[in-house]
Amino acid sequence: MQLDYNKTQAKLSLLPLLIFVSLFLGTGLYLQANGVDYAFYQLPAPVAILPAILLAFFLNKKTINSSVETFVQGAGHSNIITMCLIYLLAGAFSTVAGATGGVDAIVNAGLDVIPAALLLPGLFLISGIIATAMGTSMGTIGAIGPIAYAVSVKTGIDPSLVAGTVISGAIFGDNLSIISDTTIAATKTQGCEMKDKFKENLSISVPAAILTITLLFILSPQSQAIDIQDYDLLLVLPYAFILILAVMGFNVFAVLISGILFAALIGFTGDYEAGTFVKDIYKGFTSMQEIFLLSMLIGGLSEFIRINGGLDYIAKKIQGVTKVIAKYNRQVADQFGIAALVFASNLCIANNTVAIIVSGPIAKKLAQDGDVSAKRSASLLDIFACVVQGILPYGAQALLLGATFGLSPWEVSTSAYYCFILAITAIVVICFRSNKKA
Repeated sequence: MQLDYNKTQAKLSLLPLLIFVSLFLGTGLYLQANGVDYAFYQLPAPVAILPAILLAFFLNKKTINSSVETFVQGAGHSNIITMCLIYLLAGAFSTVAGATGGVDAIVNAGLDVIPAALLLPGLFLISGIIATAMGTSMGTIGAIGPIAYAVSVKTGIDPSLVAGTVISGAIFGDNLSIISDTTIAATKTQGCEMKDKFKENLSISVPAAILTITLLFILSPQSQAIDIQDYDLLLVLPYAFILILAVMGFNVFAVLISGILFAALIGFTGDYEAGTFVKDIYKGFTSMQEIFLLSMLIGGLSEFIRINGGLDYIAKKIQGVTKVIAKYNRQVADQFGIAALVFASNLCIANNTVAIIVSGPIAKKLAQDGDVSAKRSASLLDIFACVVQGILPYGAQALLLGATFGLSPWEVSTSAYYCFILAITAIVVICFRSNKKA
């Protein structure tokens, strides 16, 4: 449905998001500068967003019932609900596997096999492989996060660096996965084949990954003697199990649910009890309470921005800016327009899949006008949406890892080096490698 576009209303629709970001990040940064422990947790994000939501209701200028319906529609979007369910299952798996001793076992097994100098590159590649197989960065982070945190504690490696490595690998794999929601959304909106978009992504993402692995190797601590405790390989099986299922292409929900049950079965061979298992599932659910609430609230807020023309306003502004570049090279200008469009959209929405969906039609028009191939436009949509998702302090990935590691989301997002390198690599490709329609 085509929405009525009102410039003033569109500008105002972006104000609540700016209020939330300013309040949440501003408070966190201020407290952190004053040496307050867990500065970003002093003002919980789900509380910080409430003034923004109230302002969005006021600016909407509709009846309360109509505004509530709009908010609920955004909060209940299928992508938001899917993401929230992944949170719950990921929390349950992490808690159950940890309670049965799986985390300690896999950490010691990993330290026994991987040299200290290769821990960070290895963690990046493992996260990337799992994310590619599962098609979700969130599922990957949920499964790998507790292990990575234990590795950080065991080795003394800077936890923010380890968290950034996990989110980097997860974004790398999610961006390449042919079963990822972002890939599906990008190819469908641009009208290209999945395999063509994959090849295009590969040519941009792999060089960025190689540079990231090199950087992580340099940043890895020097080899040192690490006290490796005895471990039971049987307890490692749940993690191997979900990896195998993911590689086989099973749905992420099937993978996580099966992983929870398998971890419990392994635990039952020891002294793990059924009553404890049930309580641990709920404990895992409750550990995701903050991120669950924030995701739904952001989904509702973003719906106000969408229906009041905020995204349309951003798109028109971007098209106005690219006209300057178009005087010199129309194709390059429109590719930058596509990148900037989805980048700005995801800043507002904090959901890369939704950002691609809402940006897709405009991106397709820019690609057609600039004689850019559908596979390139789909690739740019996916890449820059993933870049933002990885470095967004109020994005789901940074919030989840921040909660897992006990870090501020800001520390996590600023350590996701792959995302920054990927953005630079993609910009270089846009400028120096043409990609016209066949």
